[in-house]
Amino acid sequence: MIEIRTLATGSKGNCYHITDGSTPLLLECGIRFKDIQKQLNFKTSNLAGCLVTHEHKDHCAGLQDVLKAGINTYMSAGTAEAIGIHHHRIKKVEAKKQFQLGTWTILPFDVQHDVSEPFGFLLANQAGDKLLFATDTYYIKYKFNGLTHLMVECNYSMKILYENVSAGRIPKVLKKRVMQSHFSLENFKEFLQENDLSKVQEIWMLHLSDTNSNEEQFKQEIQELTGKMIYVP
Repeated sequence: MIEIRTLATGSKGNCYHITDGSTPLLLECGIRFKDIQKQLNFKTSNLAGCLVTHEHKDHCAGLQDVLKAGINTYMSAGTAEAIGIHHHRIKKVEAKKQFQLGTWTILPFDVQHDVSEPFGFLLANQAGDKLLFATDTYYIKYKFNGLTHLMVECNYSMKILYENVSAGRIPKVLKKRVMQSHFSLENFKEFLQENDLSKVQEIWMLHLSDTNSNEEQFKQEIQELTGKMIYVP
C-alpha cells in the first residue's frame, strides 16, 4: 500500500512524501527543510532518502538542509554538477541502473527537459506496487508495465497556452520554452493511452501551471479517459 502526500507542487516549489509503510522517502526538496519538517510533524529522522530529478531551484532549494539532516539524496551526475554542492550524502545514480533503498527498488530513467541530466524514477516495492514519478519533461519515451501509481506532470494544455499567447498574456518566447520543457495535457493523454493502466489505482497530476492550465477540466478529462482515481494536489 503506497501512501502519497504532497508537501508542495508547482513553480514555487515541489516536494512529495511517499511511503509503502516500511520505507518513507522524499521526492524532490524544492522547499525549505523547515517547512518539510513542519508538514511531517517533525518526523523526518526515519526518511530513507530523497530523490531529486534536476537542478532547478523549485526541485532542490532545500537540499543543503536535507543533507545536513543526514538524508542521503539521489540524483544524476549531471544534476549534482549543476547544483554544485559537494557532500558525502549526495549519491550519484545512473539512468537505467536500478538501486535499492530500503524496501524500494528504484530505476532512474532519462527525461526531456532544458537542464543538464534530468531523471524520472520508477519505484517498485516488495508488495508488488509500482510508482512512476516524472516531472518537468515534455516527453516520456519509455513504456511501463504493471504500474499501480502515477505521479506525472501535467503542466499546460496547448489550447490554453495558445489562447494566452494570442491575448498577449504570455510572450511568444515563453511559449517555446514551455513546449520544450514541460508535459502538456495532450502528451499526458497520449502517454496514458500507450501504457498498461490495468493495475493503476491512483493518478496524480503534478505541477499544473498557474496560467496555462485548468484544474477541473484536466481532472475531468483524465478521469473520463482512464476511469481511475485522479488527484490534483
